[in-house]
Amino acid sequence: MTELSLSIRSEQPSDSDSIERLHERAFGPGRFARTASRLREGAPHLAELSFTALVGTLLVGSVRVTAVQAGDAPALMLGPLTVEPAFEARGIGGALMRRSLDAARHAGHSLVLLVGDAPYYSRFGFKPIPPGHLVLPGPVNPARFLALELVDGALAGAKGQVAARPR
Repeated sequence: MTELSLSIRSEQPSDSDSIERLHERAFGPGRFARTASRLREGAPHLAELSFTALVGTLLVGSVRVTAVQAGDAPALMLGPLTVEPAFEARGIGGALMRRSLDAARHAGHSLVLLVGDAPYYSRFGFKPIPPGHLVLPGPVNPARFLALELVDGALAGAKGQVAARPR
């Protein structure tokens, strides 16, 4: 079998339907009830920090980032990070994460939040948020509520409720 090359590019408006189908296959219909999904409903994702992965012309992965307010501090909410199930464990999620985080650093953002698997995201520098430091608008396992400081000390200045930050 021929190896197809992976390309990562900025998400395009024409990718929306393919990404929605990818989210449906990966997360199922219950995805809309999740706290992180409900938080993202309040604001559109940031196109300049959202990327897709393609193998040939097939969209096989996506990462989206949304602007949020973490108490009095601006922050980013990363997610969903999605890879087509048939293409998992091939480094696609990691490539999408690195591209998105590099773009966020380059754009001058200081704090990235997400709800996810700590062992997976720790390799990118994410750490659990101390319980009660930040509060999401719904239930979440505290061990899965993670932060990455792109600027040292950014998390210390972000305390309180996390809410969508409309553009």
